Amino acid sequence: MTTPRLVAFDLDDTLAPSKSPLDPRMLETFASLLATVPVAVISGGNFQQFEQQLVTPLSARDGLVLDDLHLLPTCGTAYYRWSGSDWALQYAEDLTDDEKSRALAAVEAQAKAAGLWESETWGPILEDRGSQITFSALGQSAPVDVKKRWDPTGEKKDHLRRLVQAELPDLEVRSGGSTSVDITRKGIDKAYGMRRLAELTGIALDDVLFVGDRLDPEGNDYPVKALGVPCHAVEGWEDTDAFLTELIPTLR
Repeated sequence: MTTPRLVAFDLDDTLAPSKSPLDPRMLETFASLLATVPVAVISGGNFQQFEQQLVTPLSARDGLVLDDLHLLPTCGTAYYRWSGSDWALQYAEDLTDDEKSRALAAVEAQAKAAGLWESETWGPILEDRGSQITFSALGQSAPVDVKKRWDPTGEKKDHLRRLVQAELPDLEVRSGGSTSVDITRKGIDKAYGMRRLAELTGIALDDVLFVGDRLDPEGNDYPVKALGVPCHAVEGWEDTDAFLTELIPTLR
């Protein structure tokens, strides 16, 4: 591919451990990249999660300009830009009340029927993120090591995704993080977010490089690959850091 004009990332298990802040080493590398080219982050978490994992640590760095950072939480169903004083919402493709209630009911019923509704959890299993319903098998705040042990192959959440998708054919159901399944409006996924990003920035999708850990057909990064955006697959933030360490010098 040609030298990318923008680099886009998944967040959990690509830039950081699931629902955890960026490691200081990754933060340094990310800041170096942001000082070189525009950067986008598109992931299943809500904006508050983006703040905790990425925005707050970045904001603590002196002299870092955030104008070229594009944030697309909830799988690109919402988009935020830095206004100079705050993060301004550019759009949000919220689910209707009916869609939310059906999504919540379906994922709970199917998880229980499949034996995937856990009794020991860390926080809520279900979350209404406005533009996305998220099922987190062990709760929103489960320890990273526990989540990794719950479904190391991804088979559990992929099975649940298929069950829920069959019940909700009018909505989009994707495997998210290590224990999560995300439900959005039909066609409103990371591919939609990337198309809107290209539209609003004027940067063609061919000039974007996407980095993610779930580029497999069941994963919520896959729509970006299917869209034809140049992609690079990683397995964890350490892999991403190593890749960027080689990439950044070629962008200068």
